[in-house]
Amino acid sequence: MERLETKKINGRVYYYYSCWGWRDGKCRRLWQKYLGSLQDIMKTLTGERDAPVCAEVFQWGLPMAFWKEAIRAETVAIVDNLCPKRKQGFTTGQYLTVAAINRAIQPCSKRSMWDWFSRTVLRRVLSGVTEEAFVSQRFWDHMDRVGEKEGQQIWKRVFQGVVRRESINAESISYDGTNFYTFIDTFNSRCTIARRGKNKQGRENLRQVSYALFCSADGPLPMYYDIYEGNRNDAKQFPLMLKQFQDFFLETTGQSCHAANVTLVFDKGNNSQENFGWIDRMPLSYVGSVKLDEHKELAGEANGSNRFIICQEPGLETTKAFRVRKTVYGKERVLVVTYNQHLFEAQWETVHNDMTRALEKLATVAARLDRWRMGVNRRGKKPTKEYVTRQVADILSRQHMKEVIRAEVREEAGFLLLEYCSPEEEVERLKDTYLGKSILVTDREDWENDRIIRAYRSQYLIEGVFKEMKDRSHGNWWPLHHWTDSKIRVHALYCTLALLFRGLMMRRLARNGMPISLHKAMHELSQIQEVLNFFSVPEKKGRGRKKSTPVQVVLTRMSDFQEKMVAILGLKEQVPN
Repeated sequence: MERLETKKINGRVYYYYSCWGWRDGKCRRLWQKYLGSLQDIMKTLTGERDAPVCAEVFQWGLPMAFWKEAIRAETVAIVDNLCPKRKQGFTTGQYLTVAAINRAIQPCSKRSMWDWFSRTVLRRVLSGVTEEAFVSQRFWDHMDRVGEKEGQQIWKRVFQGVVRRESINAESISYDGTNFYTFIDTFNSRCTIARRGKNKQGRENLRQVSYALFCSADGPLPMYYDIYEGNRNDAKQFPLMLKQFQDFFLETTGQSCHAANVTLVFDKGNNSQENFGWIDRMPLSYVGSVKLDEHKELAGEANGSNRFIICQEPGLETTKAFRVRKTVYGKERVLVVTYNQHLFEAQWETVHNDMTRALEKLATVAARLDRWRMGVNRRGKKPTKEYVTRQVADILSRQHMKEVIRAEVREEAGFLLLEYCSPEEEVERLKDTYLGKSILVTDREDWENDRIIRAYRSQYLIEGVFKEMKDRSHGNWWPLHHWTDSKIRVHALYCTLALLFRGLMMRRLARNGMPISLHKAMHELSQIQEVLNFFSVPEKKGRGRKKSTPVQVVLTRMSDFQEKMVAILGLKEQVPN
C-alpha cells in the first residue's frame, strides 16, 4: 500500500511518499521518498526551483559507447577469469578495459590516467574508485598479471565471443604489417622486441616494434595480431603469421580457413616463392599483387588495348581489366591486369613533378661543370667523373626517371660535360603502358574480374587502421612509455582492444543506416556530456543527521543525429558495472 505521510521536525512539517507491506508477518514500511516541505512541493509543481549552486560536467557519449561495447564483449569478465585476484578494489579486467577505452578516446600516460578518468562518466559507472587506485604503479601491479600466454588467451576468448554474438563475416581478410618507433635507449638490454630496422615513417635511427594484423572487411574488425622484433623482414614473418592465424581461426570459429571459404588479401611486400608455397599447402584462397617489372609483357600492353574489358560493378566505372594464366612462383596462377584512370592521373602527376625537379637539378650540375670548363669557377676541389656520375644517379633515383631522362657524363679536353634530355617517345611509352596498371594474382578462378579487383582494393581498410593507429589527434598507439617486453605486449593488447571497440561501434552504426566516418562519429559523441547539478541544502539547526546534497543528473541537448546514434548504440540502457 502506498500513501502520503507527514513528519513534524523542529516545528516544521515535511512530506514523504511511502510504501507499506507485510514483512515477517508484520506490516512495515518498505521504502519512502522524501518530497520536502509544502513550499518545496509547490515549487516543483509550478516549475519554480532554486538555481543549482554548482555543476560538474563529465564526458558521456564516447566513454559510454565504448564501455557498452566492452560489456557486450565481456572483456572484464574474461580478463578476471584468466588473471584473478582477491576480491578487493579495482580488478585486473577493469584496469585493462579502462586502458583500452582510454586508448580509443584520448590516449595518455598511466600517470595522467586519473585526470582523464575522473572527467568521464566511467567514474560514476565504476563507483568507489579513488585516485590512489589510479597511480601508475597500481596499474602496472595489475597488468603484470597479464603474461604473454594470458594476453593471447584474453584476445582469443574476447574475439571468439564477438564472432558468436555479432555473426562476423570472415570471407575476406586483409593482412599487413607496420612498425612503431620508440624512444627506448640503445643500451637497454631488458627489451628484445624493440630493434632498429627500416621504419615506415623514416625513423631508422630509433628502435622500433613491428606489428602484424589480420583484419576482417566486415567492420573493419581486427581478428588476430602479433608483435615481433623491429628488424625482422616482413616477407620472412609472413609464413609464421599464416600458421598462427590458421590455428587461431580454427580455435575461435571451429572450422579451417579453407572450410570457411576465407580469402586472404595481402600486398606484394610479402611475395616470395616460399611464401606462396606456404599458401598453396594450407590451402588458403588469396588475392595479392605482383610487381609490374616481373611481367613486362603484361605491363607493356597498351592502355587502349582491346584486351581490356570495362568493369561493370558500381565503384569500378574508371577501371578495366583482362586476365591471363601464367606460371608465377612455381605454379600456374590467374593474373588479372587492371588499368585505373584515377591511378593513372595520380601517377602521371607524380612522374611529371619528379621529371621537373630532376631536370632542374641536372641543369644546376651542368651549369656548375660549365663554369669549371670556362674558368669562372677555380676555387675548391675539381669534380671527378665518379663523383658527378653518383650525383646524376641520385637525381634519377626516383621511379621511372631513368626511363624518361637520358643523362651522360663525359670528359672533353680535361673537363667534364653533362648532357641530358627527355625523349618524348619514352615519356609517351611510359604513359601508355606502366602508368595506371596493376597486376593481381589469385587462385579464385571462379570469381569475375570485378570481384577480384574489389577484394584486392579492400586492402585499403587495413591501411586505414594503421593510419588511424598512428594519427596524432585520435590515434591509439602513442604515447608508448614502456621499455620491457612484457609491458609492450600488454600495451599492444589494449591498443588492439581499442581498435575492436571502435570497429564494433562503427559496424553497429553502419548496419543501422548510419555509415559515417570514424572521425565524424567520435566528434558527434564527444559533444554529448553529462551534467550534475548540485542544489543547496537548507541549514539544519540542532542535532541530527546531515542531509545529503540534492543532485540532478541531465545530459546536454542533443541534435536529431546524436539522438539517433545514442538509440542505435543503446547508450541510455542500464549499464552494469
